[in-house]
Amino acid sequence: MDALQIMDQFDRVRPALQPIVSAITHKVAGYEVLGRFQEGEEWKSLGTFFLDPDIPTEFKNELDEHLLDQAVDYLLETNQPGFLSVNRSARQLIYGDDEALLTFLLKQQQKGFTLDRFVLEVTEHDIEEEFESLNHLLRYYKTYGVQLAIDHIGGASSNIDRIRALRPDILKIDASLTRSSNLENFQDILHTLSVLARRIGAVLAYENIEDANQLYFAWKNNGHYYQGFYLGKPSCLLGEAVQLDVMLPTQIQTFVEREKELIAKRIRFTESCHNQLKKLSKWQDESHADELLDEARQLFDDRTFRLYICDESGRQVSGNLRKNQHLWRFEQHVRGSNWAFRPYFLENMMRMQRTHHGRLSDLYADIETREFVRTFSYPLTSQYFLFIDFSYDFITENDFLFMN
Repeated sequence: MDALQIMDQFDRVRPALQPIVSAITHKVAGYEVLGRFQEGEEWKSLGTFFLDPDIPTEFKNELDEHLLDQAVDYLLETNQPGFLSVNRSARQLIYGDDEALLTFLLKQQQKGFTLDRFVLEVTEHDIEEEFESLNHLLRYYKTYGVQLAIDHIGGASSNIDRIRALRPDILKIDASLTRSSNLENFQDILHTLSVLARRIGAVLAYENIEDANQLYFAWKNNGHYYQGFYLGKPSCLLGEAVQLDVMLPTQIQTFVEREKELIAKRIRFTESCHNQLKKLSKWQDESHADELLDEARQLFDDRTFRLYICDESGRQVSGNLRKNQHLWRFEQHVRGSNWAFRPYFLENMMRMQRTHHGRLSDLYADIETREFVRTFSYPLTSQYFLFIDFSYDFITENDFLFMN
């Protein structure tokens, strides 16, 4: 595709709007503005034009403004709500007058399209490479109400400090990474991004969703916005209303029912564990802790690989009763260890003191085995608590335990 041919024939250039769907309303919340060029009867993507480093930046900015101007006019003429998400590279933003884009957006505001309806997308790679150049400029744009999105995020976690400094409104995550061979690493990064988003008041948007499984992953992992061919392809037929390719409310309802079923199974499992442990002999004192452990082990022999008892301050008052090669052994060297530093340990103790009921932990990786486990905590008294670690094999055999 020849760059000069494109620049000389703007009448054959048209924006293609890809719908971005809200998890709250299940309706289109906005559109990402892409570009198409007509060759014969076919509308071809302008992605290679914008990614080609040899094409002058001034050409890219001029074409970008032409596309965005048409997109704004379309939404205003059809009285459609929602935002427009605009991709700009670092080179485009800092080229020449670095307020050129803002000047252009202010002209759109004069037409009636307010600045808070624009989302400026920059890539995580640009943030990494051009942070010093972009930092003040992007924060300046935000003072005018322009929203900021960091795109192509999720492949690495090295830019957390820079992303925090920019305080973007949206973090865009590539849903295709769910098919990565290193999914566990991606999920760890995703957890970090979820925590960061809550801290800075941002939302997560999942793009490149291509099937129902990726949509379910996005829904289950705090996705506020969804985007991808599975939901709706980019359309440059501006005279037609955008139609989603799936019945999103129906699709989401299946996710809700599935999640409710998993939660109900975990609740029943928790109740079952609690009722089984009520059969234990009464707590006597710390000198009899190992005896009580062995009694509990007999109730959960085929499900657990480790049991131990702690007091309310986190001090371990028993040994570890651990299964190794199908044989149970006591590990006395851990007696006296303190586990109060672990996340939620003290909170769980205090909750059990109030409710007098056992609790099932979330799924987590054990620091010794590195395998995913869940722990059931049970109040023997208001001062002593039994912990039962369920094995990885048992968890994976029961999907309601393997999925948080």
